[in-house]
Amino acid sequence: MSFTGSALKTAAVVAGVGAACVAYAAGIEVRWYTLRRFTVPVLPPGADPIKVLHLSDLHLMPNQERKIRWVNELAKLEPDLVVNTGDNISSPDSVLPLLRAHGALLDLPGVFVFGSNDYWKPHFKNPVNYLLPAQKQRHKPHGPDLPFEEMRKAFTDAGWTDLNNAKGSLKVNGLRLDFAGTDDPHIKRDRYAEVAGEVDPAADLSIGVTHAPYQRVLNGFVGDGYPLVLAGHTHGGQLAVPLYGALVTNCDLDTSRVKGLTSWGYNGRQAALHVSAGLGTSPYAPVRFACRPEATLLTLVPRINPISSQR
Repeated sequence: MSFTGSALKTAAVVAGVGAACVAYAAGIEVRWYTLRRFTVPVLPPGADPIKVLHLSDLHLMPNQERKIRWVNELAKLEPDLVVNTGDNISSPDSVLPLLRAHGALLDLPGVFVFGSNDYWKPHFKNPVNYLLPAQKQRHKPHGPDLPFEEMRKAFTDAGWTDLNNAKGSLKVNGLRLDFAGTDDPHIKRDRYAEVAGEVDPAADLSIGVTHAPYQRVLNGFVGDGYPLVLAGHTHGGQLAVPLYGALVTNCDLDTSRVKGLTSWGYNGRQAALHVSAGLGTSPYAPVRFACRPEATLLTLVPRINPISSQR
């Protein structure tokens, strides 16, 4: 075989593998929802476990019935608390389908914050921009064009606590859980100063909640003594390299913490950090590779052993 023929054959093989990967990412993995489970030792000694369902980044379109049914079935896990870290919708017509997806979960104690795709619907943009550092990405200056207030009212009417630059407290399994949250740091709507301050030692557990895990917000929570912080936004990198991992986080968090349960330290303090890889994508980039869409069940247990995980 000639050099030219060999090169053409190699190029054809590479193109075929690439096409197969794209077909898998767009046709299979993006809808291959999974539940992750982690055990987090953050409760007082002797406390009963608390099951926390962490939902993030549904980016729901009205016709995504498979996703709606899958999320709706999560109520069978019987969580004690639901934490929603934003980017719920991708269409002005998605609020009612979103509430249908949540279903019986709305009858449980819950807290929420918003992400950019609760305010602004997605638009096509060059996918290469996603590889840029977060601080170099441009964000639309115009007003919100998604019905975020309708969604906020539906959540709060169900009894969920709005943590967008706010604090809250709930009784769960007989324990007092305090919360502080911020609006989305990715679009600079976070106002940590409005929730800053040392955690109340009278609380059995204090939890920080934000959409995008930017270091300035993580440092605020951890510096104030929050032992658990929950976030989303990263999509787990969305496109990962097998045996290597994510290439980007879409914020200033390092890729080793792009998803799952890790830890974050600041000013001599440590916290358990859970970053959800989320359940959706932009409708203009409906692909996932080596990073399945997910929800997470966190089982909070007494502080005895180091943070452990089960995948």
